[in-house]
Amino acid sequence: MKRAFGASALMAATLCMACLPATATAAAHPAGGPAGPQAQVWLTTADDSAQLQRQAPVAFHEGGSDLTTVTVDPTRRFQRMDGFGGALTDSSAAVLGALPRQARDDAMRRLFDPVSGIGVSFLRQPVGSSDFTAEAEHYTYDDMPAGQTDFALRHFSIAHDRKLVLPLLRQAGKLNPQLTVLATPWSPPAWMKDSDSLVGGHLKDDPAVYRAYARYLVKFVQAYAAAGVRVDYLTVQNEPQNRTPSAYPGTDLPVEQEAKVIEALGPMLRAAGLRTKILAYDHNWTTHPGDVATAEKLGEDPQTDYPYEILDGPAARWVAGTAYHCYSGDPSAQSALHDAHPGKGIWFTECSGSHGATDTPAEIFRGTLTWHARTVTVGTTRNWAKSVADWNLALDADGGPHNGGCDTCTALLTVRPDGTVAANAEYSTIGHLSKFVKPGAVRIASTSYGTTGWNGRLTDVAFTNPDGSTALVVHNENDAPRSFSVAVGDRSFDYTLPGGALATFTWPASGALHTALHQLDLSGATATASPGGQGPAAAVLDDDGSTRWTSGTAQAPGQYVQLDLGRRTAFGTVAVDTGDNPGDHARGWQLSVSDDGTHWRTAAQGTGTGQLTTVRLPRTAESRYLRITQTGTAANWWSLADVRLYR
Repeated sequence: MKRAFGASALMAATLCMACLPATATAAAHPAGGPAGPQAQVWLTTADDSAQLQRQAPVAFHEGGSDLTTVTVDPTRRFQRMDGFGGALTDSSAAVLGALPRQARDDAMRRLFDPVSGIGVSFLRQPVGSSDFTAEAEHYTYDDMPAGQTDFALRHFSIAHDRKLVLPLLRQAGKLNPQLTVLATPWSPPAWMKDSDSLVGGHLKDDPAVYRAYARYLVKFVQAYAAAGVRVDYLTVQNEPQNRTPSAYPGTDLPVEQEAKVIEALGPMLRAAGLRTKILAYDHNWTTHPGDVATAEKLGEDPQTDYPYEILDGPAARWVAGTAYHCYSGDPSAQSALHDAHPGKGIWFTECSGSHGATDTPAEIFRGTLTWHARTVTVGTTRNWAKSVADWNLALDADGGPHNGGCDTCTALLTVRPDGTVAANAEYSTIGHLSKFVKPGAVRIASTSYGTTGWNGRLTDVAFTNPDGSTALVVHNENDAPRSFSVAVGDRSFDYTLPGGALATFTWPASGALHTALHQLDLSGATATASPGGQGPAAAVLDDDGSTRWTSGTAQAPGQYVQLDLGRRTAFGTVAVDTGDNPGDHARGWQLSVSDDGTHWRTAAQGTGTGQLTTVRLPRTAESRYLRITQTGTAANWWSLADVRLYR
């Protein structure tokens, strides 16, 4: 449904517009002027006709466009990225290890080589067995006969992983020396649990057990380091609210127990001289309804604020941040936690592709690409994730081998019965990040109009790499092609993206692409709307660049949005952005300023021709209130996404 002016005005203090000459109005500029820098383009289509396929480059030109405009502002910076990838599970190691040497090396290069492959730079590794194990029996690194214990951990051994997992991890590290590893246990050894089983049950509520489990994790990190694999991060339990795992290792670990493990583990890691950092939670954006029901059936508290409780408690001193999965809720939960605890990081650590029993390969590819592109590739990173990890790197054609758990999961690669290796949609949704966004890159501001719930628009995320280059990932949520413009500083380029497609645009650091203006922080501002809309406006100030829309009626003179900046503020440029509603720009507009909200003076006026109207005032204005009035008449609505002020 189309929405336009009136119900909730958005003033997103986020993004820079295409900086235009010092005139009162800014209409679209023709694609002319001297040749500028070029953007390189890589494309994946929803019909699988192209996967990370390089396209002809596109040149920047001076000025803007009447098309929907994605404005990239490298001066507004957010989280620093660790990397992107998946998990080299026991199952993935088994299917890759079964390939002939040359085929296995080719598959590893496709995954990890930053030049000939996609440069996977982040792995989430199981500590012991998960559901994706090729073994007939589940295992940990210190299994004991029933009724026996090993508090001294004399039987601890990572011998299982020396066969396939560790050699492949070392090979991955050679292919991409910037690889980051997060390790996660699906279960402590059974002798530490009240169920005496790896499947289900709780950790025994005993200080000696908490200490033993912490030592177990420290020994794992040390053993992996000795084997040539550095573990950068640890969580203490995969999906601690999954109380009844389906025939695979899992542990019901309440907040109180996770906190006790962390409080034992943190000092031990420090004492051992290890730099491995601890991440909390490692579960869904919201508590899954099934987990809530199971808790209630068991008479337990569902603990729906689990990550908040950890970060609000004393264990938080040992925690670098929180890890999330995709199987319930949406990525906005990451931003909510970040807002509550801005000093703690967010990592996104698992999301497996899956499919229905009767889905065709084409349906699986399209469905996975479109959902993962908007929810994982773009959705998690726009909501503060420092990493993006899918699940298995490689599985066989039947989605295995696995021991319990998911029987419809897919991986980045599929190893077919004839030994050939096929890339799935996840290879592209991760690859559009991992190949072009390097570890240490910083997410920067960019206007985005789609949502993780799908509204058929354009959604995107942008990064500045350590070498100063830029990577912009754009997903067209709509089934139809969409033409749009990308603006950086005073230059832009136009592009048409096929329906459902995902593209990455990259361009080098260039003095020709600069942002000359300083965007003002409007986080303390509020907004109201004229009575001509559908109701009073409420300011929605999203410093991560997400976009929300106002709604109302056909354009009629006198409709306005009024901003209270909270104090007298000096500004010289105003960007009025109607967002991804083609044609819903104001046919006529007027900017007025006021010191008291009662007495107004006109600062500029003009005619709109496209989405982005950038007003360079003849001289700097200084006022507390700003009013944008619609002065034209049109049958279509007036949409308003962003109002941005610059000094």
